[in-house]
Order: sequence, then C-alpha cells, then structure tokens
Amino acid sequence: MSVMDSFRLDGETALVTGAGRGLGRRMATGLAEAGADVAIADVDADTGTETAATIAENTGAETTFVRADVTSEDDVEAMVDHVESELGPVDVLVNNAGIVENEPAEEMTLDQWERVVDVNLTGVFCCAKHVGARLLERDAAGSIINIASMSGHIANHPQPQAGYNASKSGVAGLTRSLASEWAADDIRVNAIAPGYMRTDMVDSTLAEDPEMEETWLADTPMGRLGRPAELKPVAVFLASDASSYMTGEVVFVDGGFTVR
Repeated sequence: MSVMDSFRLDGETALVTGAGRGLGRRMATGLAEAGADVAIADVDADTGTETAATIAENTGAETTFVRADVTSEDDVEAMVDHVESELGPVDVLVNNAGIVENEPAEEMTLDQWERVVDVNLTGVFCCAKHVGARLLERDAAGSIINIASMSGHIANHPQPQAGYNASKSGVAGLTRSLASEWAADDIRVNAIAPGYMRTDMVDSTLAEDPEMEETWLADTPMGRLGRPAELKPVAVFLASDASSYMTGEVVFVDGGFTVR
C-alpha cells in the first residue's frame, strides 16, 4: 500500500452528526472525497437533505440523510439502524453536533447549562456508545472522531462560555477513556480540537460583538480564523489507516492559539 492509499476510505461507511452545515458538512465532504459512503445526521431536515444530495452529486458517494437529536438515545439508536439499512454498518463516526451559549456563569440558567452539556458531551457519549457496541458485536475495526475544541484546553475570552468550555473538556476526557476501553478491539477513538473557525456559529457570535474578532486574532499566531475546509484532511487522516497506530489523541487545529 502506498502512503496515499493509506488515506483512502473506499468501502467504508461514515456517519457524521451535525453535518447539515459548517464543520460537519466539510468533514462529511472530505470523507466522501476519500471514498467513503456518508450518512448525514442533523436536526434540520432541510439543510441535512440538501447536504446529502450535494455530496452525492459532487463526489459520486452513496449518501443518506437521517434526522436525529443526539440528546435522545432513542433517536441515536434509530439513526444507526437507518444508516445500517441504507449504507451498511458504520465504520467511521464523527461526533460533530454541538451548540454554544455565551452567558456569564452567574447569569446562566441551569436549563442553558444542561442543554449545552447534553448536546456537546452526553450526545457524543450516546453516539459513541451505540456505534461502538455494534462494532464490538461484529468484531470490526472502526474509527470514532469526537469534535472537541481548543476551548476544552483554554478559557476563551472575552466571551463567557463556561458551559461550552466544560463540555469540550469532557469530550477530551471521554475520548481518552473510550480509546483505553476499546483499543484492544481495534476501535480507535481520537478527537479534533478546532480553534476559531469561520462557521455560522462563530459568525452569529461576532454579529453580537464584532470587536471580539480583533481579540481572537491578536491571540492567534497565524493571524486569521480557520477555514472549515481545513478540517477535511484531518478528519480523513483520523478516519483512515494513515493513523492506524493512533488512539486517545486530541489534535489541535487552531492556528497556534494554544502554543502560547
């Protein structure tokens, strides 16, 4: 196998949550470009259906859309059932679904806190649990990629987001725990920790406080926000045999933000 062949995902089935737009859409596209068939999961049926159709048209991959709320275990189990019936057993899972609430800690309601933790952390566990269980049942190798954040390693400023930061710290810890449990079964679990990326979520934050971008860029050695497409090759690397001896790692893609 050549080094470039080790990045191929031909014959693999990938499931990406929160894939209707933003980082999820770009990573799902990258996996399809590398040869995988791809399931798009999202709570928004309109964007999810359009994304699945566009990826199929542009890459030739088989795709399917499934509406799923990752905070509902029933939804998650039904999601995996749907993917298996449409594309086959899941080989690659990208846990990308996530939300943020920028509220001062002393003003954040418990409902806001629980919603962020439920989506960003419990949802990751639930999806990993059900995909991991089925990989174990069929004695199959697999790759699970959790989307953490540099926010799990640093405290963002000036925006207050204790719930988000705590949830992403949890994702990093969960990644290491699952990697340890499943390593002997050839199920690899790694995480990607993006920095500030030019996504709809970031744009909505900047719409409330445009000057915030200047603060972010001042602390980013590369001096710019990340482009969502820059996560595509990282996801392919972690999903493929190119990273076959790698598990329990958190890969930072942050323009150097966390090096200082």
